[in-house]
Amino acid sequence: MAELLFVTWDGGGNVPPALGTARELQARGHTVRFLGHAVQADRLAAAGVGVEPTRHARRFDNRTDYSPLEALRLFADRGLGRDLLDAVRRRPADLVVVDHLAFGAMHAADEAALPYAVLEHAYDASLRTLLRGPMGLNLALRRLHPHRALDHAAARLLTTIPTLDPLPEPPAHLHRVGPVVDVAPRPAHGPAPDGRPLVLVSLSTFGFARMRACLQAVLDATRAVDADVVVTTGPAVDPAALDVPPGVEVHRHVPHVELMPRASLVIGHGGHGTTMQALAHDLPVLVMPMDRLTDQPAVGRSLERAGAGRVVRKGAPPRRITPLVEELLADGPHQAAAARLGAEVRSLPGARLGADVLEDVVRAAAVGRGRRAARR
Repeated sequence: MAELLFVTWDGGGNVPPALGTARELQARGHTVRFLGHAVQADRLAAAGVGVEPTRHARRFDNRTDYSPLEALRLFADRGLGRDLLDAVRRRPADLVVVDHLAFGAMHAADEAALPYAVLEHAYDASLRTLLRGPMGLNLALRRLHPHRALDHAAARLLTTIPTLDPLPEPPAHLHRVGPVVDVAPRPAHGPAPDGRPLVLVSLSTFGFARMRACLQAVLDATRAVDADVVVTTGPAVDPAALDVPPGVEVHRHVPHVELMPRASLVIGHGGHGTTMQALAHDLPVLVMPMDRLTDQPAVGRSLERAGAGRVVRKGAPPRRITPLVEELLADGPHQAAAARLGAEVRSLPGARLGADVLEDVVRAAAVGRGRRAARR
């Protein structure tokens, strides 16, 4: 059996795909451990994976530290790369699996000639766009080479679906494994026990600017909508800071897989993981991007093009949001479009297919080591 080291960062939606793939590998008998930010240690340990300590990585806490400038520093952090090299010196790994935005760690693995794979928890088209903008310039100024690091990976695992992220000419080492999401069956009684539709509102676990005001606008927009509403604020927004309409449930956290089987609509920020999980349950999505410099606007546009969602700008007043909520709750072609995309998501079990690719990489690396030893 193999030993794999996953390198992640405190980004919220980027962690579940890594954990889902790791659990699949553990179920097959492999040993898995994680390296990430210090604030993640308890959560990763609670998820049942080994956790490596960090000494050099930049401090980062997604509840309070996010800003575009901080993100640029974070993705170029060579300190996480130094921690990666320390971890494999203490305990070698057959394969390192690096988050596709942890370019400092990816660079370290490449320079040290460690066998590594890259886990892409977003559209590949969005990644290419980001690397042409401020992120790519920042990495170049810091003498990091993101395209080279991606090209030198033994494999890249892309956790999207073809309809939303088409690849005209993918490189041979880029494998579309599909979204890594939990899917629960819909209850036999329909969307909700009382027959009313359920709207799930979740605008990110990240501490984006104006998050509370955006959540409040969405809450106010639902006052006139005939639906049950459940809001998950995440760690960045205190539920007590919101003016909650009567009958609306507000929680810090509820596993979305517990709510989506009886939901009719998700209002989100365009995070890739939440969006893929909503589609996996055949749900249309109203997207309010929280940060235009991320992939969130692209996710929203792709849903609109596919007919499975709508986009509303950040900071939109309730009067702009309410008609879109009513439109997506009503019968219409968006429901069939969401169901088509949902079938596509479910046809690509990302954790299983991703684990298959990683096992192939480990086997190929072992064969390569054997041949080199024989030549000596």
